[in-house]
Amino acid sequence: MAEVYYVGVDVGSASVRAALVTRAGLLETAAEEPISIWEPQSDHYVQSSAEIWDKCCTVVKRVTQNVEKSRVRGIGFDATCSLVVLDQDFQPVPVSQDGDKQRNTVMWMDHRAEEQAARITNTGHRVLSRVGGVMSPEMQPPKLLWLKENLRESCWDKAAHFFDLPDFLSWKATGSLTRSLCTLVCKWTYCPPDGWDAGFWSSIGLEDLLENNFSKIGSATCSPGSPLGGGLTQDAAADLSLEAGTAVGASLIDAHAGGLGMIGADIKGFQLPCEDQPISSRMVMICGTSTCHMAVSCQPLFVPGVWGPCLSAMVPGMWLNEGGQSATGRLIDHMVKGHGAYAQLQEQARQRSNIYSYLNNHLSLMAASGPTVDLLGSSLHVWPDFHGNRSPVADPTLKGMVIGLPLSQTLDDLALLYLATVQALALGTLHILEAMKEAGHDIRTLFLCGGLSKNSLFVQIHANATGLPVALPDQVEAVLVGAAVLGACASQDYSTVQRYKNATKCNSLTKDFTQKSPWLLLKENHPENLFLLAQY
Repeated sequence: MAEVYYVGVDVGSASVRAALVTRAGLLETAAEEPISIWEPQSDHYVQSSAEIWDKCCTVVKRVTQNVEKSRVRGIGFDATCSLVVLDQDFQPVPVSQDGDKQRNTVMWMDHRAEEQAARITNTGHRVLSRVGGVMSPEMQPPKLLWLKENLRESCWDKAAHFFDLPDFLSWKATGSLTRSLCTLVCKWTYCPPDGWDAGFWSSIGLEDLLENNFSKIGSATCSPGSPLGGGLTQDAAADLSLEAGTAVGASLIDAHAGGLGMIGADIKGFQLPCEDQPISSRMVMICGTSTCHMAVSCQPLFVPGVWGPCLSAMVPGMWLNEGGQSATGRLIDHMVKGHGAYAQLQEQARQRSNIYSYLNNHLSLMAASGPTVDLLGSSLHVWPDFHGNRSPVADPTLKGMVIGLPLSQTLDDLALLYLATVQALALGTLHILEAMKEAGHDIRTLFLCGGLSKNSLFVQIHANATGLPVALPDQVEAVLVGAAVLGACASQDYSTVQRYKNATKCNSLTKDFTQKSPWLLLKENHPENLFLLAQY
């Protein structure tokens, strides 16, 4: 039987990736291209949807160049939950004061709408119960309100289509305006089966979005992986060098694609506490620029400060809760690259694959004749909310801090600051876990994917801080596999998302980091060293 393939496309914060995935869920080949990020003002981050689509075409052509196009059965897209603005002719509309039309995408991490988000929270509207009680500036309603209040003539009055970036990509591929339930439920306050709450939009001053049955933000919806339109249009097929009519699945937010690619992983034989338990005993962490903490349940669970519950937003028929940290990989980079010893680190790490492998080894050497790595930073503390707290405090105005810095700026000092930052992030995960457990979740194992999951220290510290085993995927690019699952489902080769994953067992456990945790011992035996972090 001739092999068939599915293409997964993942648009992250700084790059576009594509992968060619087999029927068995194995990644054959992958490609990556960088994309631009502009910061016209502090906390304003914008991108170009046209550039993003061009880079999608580049990577898809690269991964499919050596296969017969007839064997590519489907394609799926995931992307960050950024806001794309187009006019009546589907041309880009500027989202910044500078008026650059090509920069028409407000990035997910853009916090320009903090004041609008606070006002929406103060309405106390019932839709807020599904976002943890607090409206985040990273969601779409406050961003839309900011555009109306600040760019009325240059943007709002000209806009005819507001897309979440994943839905923009599926529209660009198929011409279908049908939106994914993943994006609308998680970031726009849509609630099936009732749909849009007209009273909410009117109460926050966006009543004009009710026109023509909410056509500007989406009148038709479907579950992730549902086939869209007639598949690839002629134009999109030419752009991607694939056959017209190739199936396209309704999209996912990037973190949700990673969750889909991980949460059903086969872990038999590893003696994990989640074995022979429902998938609601698992939490998936997608760790990159930021981190998303995804857990599902059979019944809706309301967790203060945590987004959701969202029905069918990731796994059909199950309720999703999504915690998160707005800056994780980005925070680690910020701390390391801003240190006085960074140039020395670069020089020392030149012979290694990357600076973080060097730092991990350096910390091990520092601990060789003394305490364990966990205890090296017992007098240095980081509060990691440099870009606000997404969960469970849900306060975007919070700032970060460091306590215990010396006057020296040696390589040892840099390594300890790096360690303290990772530990602070891990304790942030523990805070989210505790909030979810208090609301009724029974999470027994962590499943990690994304760039930071390749950092052994980051993984180990999370096991130590939470006291839970950590599973890593056999197919390390779980987000790309999750996107490809959408294409497989849309092709009708598999009737449901679950059937494809259960049939292929496309992910498996590779490492179990369970151990007696020195960090937990530190918490128990030296509480005086945790005066700051104890607030977690």
